[in-house]
Parts: sequence; structure tokens; C-alpha cells
Amino acid sequence: MTHDVCSALLNAALDAAERGWHVFPLRPGTKRPALHGEASCPGTGPCASGHLKWEQRATTDPDRIRAAWSRAPFNIGVATGPSGLLVVDLDMPKDKSSSDAPDGAETFRALCERAGHAVPATYRTRTASGGEHLYFTTPAGTRLTNTAGTIGELVDTRAWGGYVVAAGSTTPAGSYEALCGSEAAALPGWLQSILRPTLKPSQGPSVAVVGKSRRYADVALNDEARNVASAPSGARNAVLLRAARALGRFVAWGDLPRHVVEEALQEAGEAAGLSAAECRSTLRSALNWSIHHNHARRQAA
Repeated sequence: MTHDVCSALLNAALDAAERGWHVFPLRPGTKRPALHGEASCPGTGPCASGHLKWEQRATTDPDRIRAAWSRAPFNIGVATGPSGLLVVDLDMPKDKSSSDAPDGAETFRALCERAGHAVPATYRTRTASGGEHLYFTTPAGTRLTNTAGTIGELVDTRAWGGYVVAAGSTTPAGSYEALCGSEAAALPGWLQSILRPTLKPSQGPSVAVVGKSRRYADVALNDEARNVASAPSGARNAVLLRAARALGRFVAWGDLPRHVVEEALQEAGEAAGLSAAECRSTLRSALNWSIHHNHARRQAA
């Protein structure tokens, strides 16, 4: 990796921070956080008072950013929640053989037309897969969470609990590039109304139970990803299927964002030798099945 590449990534991270966006390092050439997980937390430094996840450690401090990016050519993650952002992720069809399948951009454009609005003009980037990320600022006091398919097919959103890969980052699939819009526009009210979470009348589990469950979910994610990556030839798809079904319950219970599970298992599956298309197909069906069958959180004993 050349000095120019490292310098460009650092400058891209600093540029995002100057916009007020909280950034954290992603593993070089990937979309996965480079920070340690809870299972391997040393309990020192930022974690001296308890393990801090990537969302909590994301920063706009230029000194911390320079220190982090001086160690390796990290890609750049933007923690959308702390940054006051909601990012609309317009994905490409997974089945490349079907030329007439609408992509996320077409679906979102049709949604805007039905709502009587033009596609909002805002800061946007092109993703490595050829899709787009549309950045919007959220109103003060609003706490939106991630969605998958709530708006439409191949249209997801990232907010609290999620992150996006920033412009300037590069993966084997391609680069993330800024397309247009110098600033993120305010989230349109009509779009916010679609995304606003519905309050549930039933009382949820205690904070202690939720915290314990989420810690367990993080450990399970790391374990399952490691199992998939080391799966032997002939059993790789079966191991991936079991891992997705096992982790799907944590998505259904709200302990893990679906896109985090998908990205971790996609990378692990490809590392094991499966094709990208095989991984996507297995993950989509297995997670859909698991989420459907685990929609009710287990009750505390």
C-alpha cells in the first residue's frame, strides 16, 4: 500500500469529520470494523470503564483520526446515529442475470413520485457494488433505527445502530465515490413518517436483560463468522446456512442489525471459498426464515 493511498484515506476520514460525521476505522479493503470485539477487549484505554463498541468510539477528533489512520490504510466507517444522519442505501439487484429487475434507485424514484415529490437533492455517494447512498440529516431529538426493505425492495436505511462506508474507501468490488451534493439535506418529513418506529404497548425486557443479550449476540456473531470462514470444502454452504439461521434470531430480537450480520457472514463465506452470489442467496433466505420464526423475543427466566 503506497503512502499516497494512506494519505488519501486519512484525508477522506478528516473530510468526513469536518462535516460533523463520526468516523471509525474499517479493516483495510473491507467493510468490517477494525476495532476489537467485546470478547477480546483489553479493558484499557477507551474501554477502561467497560467495552466500547464502534458506534461509541466513532469520533470527529482530528488528532484521534490521525493517530488511528497512521497505523494502517483503514477504510472509513461513518457511524450514522452519532453523526445525526439517516442514509438511504439504494442497492443493486443480487441476480445479475435479470436485466429488467429494478434496482434500489428505481424503486426509490417510484416511491418519491407516488408521494408527489422529486428525488431529494442531497450529498450522495456511489457504492462499490454500483448502488448509491443518500445522506440526510435527522431532526434534533429524533432517534431513527436501521431498516431493511421497509421503504421498498433494495432500499434500506442506516441510522442508530448502523454505519456506512465513506467516500474514499476501496474494496475488491470497487470504490466508494462522492457523486454530488456538497452537504447532506434535511430528511424530508414524508420520508421520516415512513421510517418512524411504531411504539409497542407491551413492556419490553429490562435494561439489564437487553444488555446481557446484546453482549451474547456480539460473541455469537464473532463465533459464527469464524466457523463459516474455516468451514471445510463440501460443507461451506451448510455451515453458512446454519450460522445465518442461528444469528437471525438476534436480528429478530433487535440485538444485531441485519446488515451487520449479512456483511460479517458474506465476508466469512467468501473467505471460505463460496462465491459472492452463493453467499448472498443463502444469507437472504436463511435470515428471512430465521427472523420470521423468531419474531417474539424470548422471555427472561
